[in-house]
Amino acid sequence: MKSLDAKLAEIKASPRSRAFIIADAKDADMAFGVRAPGPRAYLARQGARPAQFSPEVWTRDEFGYRNLPEFLDIIREIVHQGLVDIMLMSAYVNEQLAIKEGLFRNSPVTPAARANDTTDVWAIRHGCYTREAAQPFRSAAIDHIQCGQIECERATDGFPGANLGLYSVTFVNDLAQDRQTLQWYKEFREEAERKNFRHLLEVFDPNVASGIPPEKLGEFINDNILRTLAGVPGAGRPLFLKIVYHGPKAMEELAQYDPNLVVGILGGGAGTTYDAFKLIHDAQKYGARVALFGRKINHAEHQLAFIEMLHLITDGRISPEEAVRAYHAVLQARKIRPHRSLEDDLKLTDQSMSYESVAHRRSTVTVANNPPTTTGTASDLREEMRSVAVPGQDKVVSTEWPKRADGSPDFGSMSSSQRLAYDRWRLSRRFG
Repeated sequence: MKSLDAKLAEIKASPRSRAFIIADAKDADMAFGVRAPGPRAYLARQGARPAQFSPEVWTRDEFGYRNLPEFLDIIREIVHQGLVDIMLMSAYVNEQLAIKEGLFRNSPVTPAARANDTTDVWAIRHGCYTREAAQPFRSAAIDHIQCGQIECERATDGFPGANLGLYSVTFVNDLAQDRQTLQWYKEFREEAERKNFRHLLEVFDPNVASGIPPEKLGEFINDNILRTLAGVPGAGRPLFLKIVYHGPKAMEELAQYDPNLVVGILGGGAGTTYDAFKLIHDAQKYGARVALFGRKINHAEHQLAFIEMLHLITDGRISPEEAVRAYHAVLQARKIRPHRSLEDDLKLTDQSMSYESVAHRRSTVTVANNPPTTTGTASDLREEMRSVAVPGQDKVVSTEWPKRADGSPDFGSMSSSQRLAYDRWRLSRRFG
């Protein structure tokens, strides 16, 4: 069983379950073009892939962005790590990795593909599409996602490709526009149900001026979601939602409305490491059970370690502040230069939820600006991290923490400092 299905079953069976679904959104090639694979500062173990550039124009390093083969290597590495539950891709990348390569065949990770690409994600260089009201559009066909051709053989429900798609809608508070958006979604839902294709529903905030005050957007989105799905029986409903996190009140209002409705959040721009860790922590606290992070993972200095931290947070084993410090310790151990100093990376920033910063801002993530639970300067942290096992050092962090009779760690009896010490020890062993 895929981890996604196991967690969904657990969430439905017990509202008190801590099961949390993490998805890596590697579908940015349907939005950004050349910039989609992200900066080349981080590459998979495979390293650089051959690329031919005219030296009188630029060098490979000057170009700055990964090419597609380097991007695919990162996806392979994350799938082999097995900590994300969903890998979201474009239909083309899904064909390369799922259909032709069989990457997900014996993996707990579920492949998924972006099933539509509304115009508010057309974030190409020098374009202005994202500044106009979102128009419905679909490049991908369900059959292409499932089996890589225009018509799948439907003797069984088994498909070599993905059988899960993300469908995105954007409500702009305009009657004609929103009606057209809903009509396209209705047609997609009906086709998906006929073809046994599962989907998740992404609901963006308005990408143009809507006349709705920012503090009321959560209510506007919640009501639109519930009104839209009220006419849809179980067979046609999404597995879960992907929405902007509008704060505790809006999240709890939606999450408590219907126990059969699984609510997830989207990540938005890269931001600081604390932005990402605090967002997933707060969203889970107030009812979210899914997080789909794209740029927050893809722009991380070390994507595997970043994903590991997300798991530690959602498992309740480490706080967002502790996770930032532990993440920087991993970077230090691997001699990776962080994007920001520790002090700057522990700050919350204004996180816009639009696909590119020049577009009309949809919304901002609202999280409580609680002070870090631990204090200390960068020099204090470096001194503290000298006790963590790293290559070329003899010192190791103390392994004195509560343990069960079989020698395994007893997380229920650990203090915060003991839990942090254990996780740093384990991470140093995992990532070197």
